[in-house]
Amino acid sequence: MRVERSPLNEVTRTKRVRWYRSPIEPQELRRLMQRSDLQGWFQALGNLALLAATATLTWYLFLQQAWVGFAVALYLHCTFGSFLSAACHELDHGTVFRTKRLNRVFLRIYAPLAWFNFHDYALSHTYHHRYTLHPDGDREVVLPQSPTLRWLYVLQLLTVNIAGGPMCRGLWPILRYTVTAALGLPLRADTVGDTEPVGVRAQEWIAALYEAHPEERRKSIRWARILLLFHGSVLVVGAASGLWLLPVLISLPVAAANWWRYLVFMPMHCGLRDNIADFRKCVRSIRIDPLSSFLYWRMNWHMEHHMYAGVPCYNLRKLSRAIAADCPPPRTLVGAWREMRTAWKRQRVDPGYQYDTPVPTRAQALAASDARSSDALGGSIGDLAPAVLGR
Repeated sequence: MRVERSPLNEVTRTKRVRWYRSPIEPQELRRLMQRSDLQGWFQALGNLALLAATATLTWYLFLQQAWVGFAVALYLHCTFGSFLSAACHELDHGTVFRTKRLNRVFLRIYAPLAWFNFHDYALSHTYHHRYTLHPDGDREVVLPQSPTLRWLYVLQLLTVNIAGGPMCRGLWPILRYTVTAALGLPLRADTVGDTEPVGVRAQEWIAALYEAHPEERRKSIRWARILLLFHGSVLVVGAASGLWLLPVLISLPVAAANWWRYLVFMPMHCGLRDNIADFRKCVRSIRIDPLSSFLYWRMNWHMEHHMYAGVPCYNLRKLSRAIAADCPPPRTLVGAWREMRTAWKRQRVDPGYQYDTPVPTRAQALAASDARSSDALGGSIGDLAPAVLGR
């Protein structure tokens, strides 16, 4: 059943969430918010180097007709490529490089490879940070989520994801939405779907965003056309030259071998509480291996990212240590999935159930944190917000 909600431009005028943020010394927070071009280059070029290496290896083994090695290399390339939107997320925040222009340049390098419309995402994700899991202002993530392990969806995750689903994009939803946006057609529930180019579950979300901010739609349309031109050109070049592997290596990875992406992306909010002003109870951090964290652009420290979104991804682990005494310990990946699945099974019997994360006593920290919760430094989300939403 569809729930009627206030228009988003009314929400931005009237709704304020007084977020609880674990206390940290302002001087320490400023230090952690310092951006580094050197670390930005390492993160951004490192991810591209991994993709280039697996693409080169795949191409070489194809030419050598070493089919087993070719299949393994291609699968690894697609597994890495399925994480591309994580790069776009952080670059859209504008916190990776100290030199602002580099954030914009690398965003425009990664976004075509990820089929990522960063104009849609900037609008959507600004609301997500300001109103996290408050459904009247944030429908980028809507609870409850389903951490499904149904065999048909798992099969898609292990191979080519055609139809899409939770936290992973499919070829058909990607193409359908991009064409719809490029043609400037009216956005309807059946054309937006449960796609992840903008991280949405609620089907009317993108339409609601552009109803509230129609002046931003032109940017989305223009970028969608660039995406189609880019991938169309790759397809034409591949077909004309007989190099059919070219579009496979460039255009396919975001929708193939999505299994590892699904495992590490899903724990962000699944099974937790909505309509609460405490990030410790509506966001989850997990400990994962260094390679997965690197591919994920350190967003496994997701609670810390929401609490202080102006902190660059490469400083989130340090932030986690700084506020650890006031936060629940990060889950392991297995522990997070056990927690999500347990909550999901209970929700099938009790739809109102949400897991209430135990947190340290906050009495001593509350006054200091509340005083700082509206501070521009603590509430920064980097350079994410479009001008129409202010910064």
